[in-house]
Amino acid sequence: MSPHIIPKRTYFLIFAALIGLTALTTYAATVDLGRLNTVIALLIAACKGSLVALFFMHLRWSGRLTQIVAVAALFWLAILLALTLSDYRTRRWTPAAEGWATSSNQFNR
Repeated sequence: MSPHIIPKRTYFLIFAALIGLTALTTYAATVDLGRLNTVIALLIAACKGSLVALFFMHLRWSGRLTQIVAVAALFWLAILLALTLSDYRTRRWTPAAEGWATSSNQFNR
């Protein structure tokens, strides 16, 4: 099987896109969008990660089995994140301990 040859121009375009997305991430961090800041940062990070996986790791031109393994890994990551978030959201948090200030004051009487 012969290796896939990619022109240098493609690498430079992907590099420019990654630099642009990094600049966009930095700009998005300075803008107050409330709860959307995290969502936008994660979407930009997902775009950068997919560019790296597709072009620098040659996943775009790899065989079908390698692509299936990559999708299965992402699916497994989604399962683990979903289980972690479901545990976090359903956990009953104990209230903050009241009386820290009053308990130290009772010894000073």
